[in-house]
Amino acid sequence: MKIVVIGGTGLIGSKVVNILPQNGHQAIAAAPGTGVDTISGKGLPEALEGAEVVVDVSNSPSFETDAAMAFFKTAGENISAAEAKAGVKHHVALSVVGAQKLQDSGYSRAKLAQESMIKASPIPYTLVRATQFFEFIRGIAQSSTEGDTVRLSDAPFQPMAAEDVAAAVARAALGAPVNGTLEVAGPEILRIDEAVAKVLDADRDPRKVVTDPEARYFGVRLDNLSLLPDGNARQGAITLGWWMANVPPPRQK
Repeated sequence: MKIVVIGGTGLIGSKVVNILPQNGHQAIAAAPGTGVDTISGKGLPEALEGAEVVVDVSNSPSFETDAAMAFFKTAGENISAAEAKAGVKHHVALSVVGAQKLQDSGYSRAKLAQESMIKASPIPYTLVRATQFFEFIRGIAQSSTEGDTVRLSDAPFQPMAAEDVAAAVARAALGAPVNGTLEVAGPEILRIDEAVAKVLDADRDPRKVVTDPEARYFGVRLDNLSLLPDGNARQGAITLGWWMANVPPPRQK
């Protein structure tokens, strides 16, 4: 079976592309670097020709409200049109746990708009909502840094490794469309401030984490349910401790 992975050269997409051939399927990485641009539509019809499943794990290059909304709407329209023409039987998209709860965030509103477009499309679909990736924790720290201080909420979340996210997406791609939403999460509920402090300590980063219940998460105030799945999430196996011990931090450019 031919499966096209849009965003197939990124963090999650590259892992999905590696997983699918292990099950005997043809996985095609579709991204600007491979000649496929979902914004202009360039290369998209050719990439989808003969595909039975399309997996979309692409992301907006900007979290700014208007830019994110424009990205997901334009890409969504182009992908849906190309899928209909190619006769694609299943569309799988990666989304975010809590997007519907964080509507003060322009990015979350854009992700919810993307989900609505997928639901309205004639293509059978599966939405995979994942919690924050461990690989995103350093970005959370950076977004909340003031000088040598990282000011963070103590709200709970259930982050997971990119490897487990990719496995969940690949599993959805190989299954039948559910025409609904699946949630996936990590094996542990952690506090944001504590998790970030652990990662910074493992990195020997001198910044100090300060707990502030009023601290904003990318501009949004969190409560104890904001970032948690609804209760039926399938859990990954990789813990934060294992990830810190076995996944080296990215090289500084």
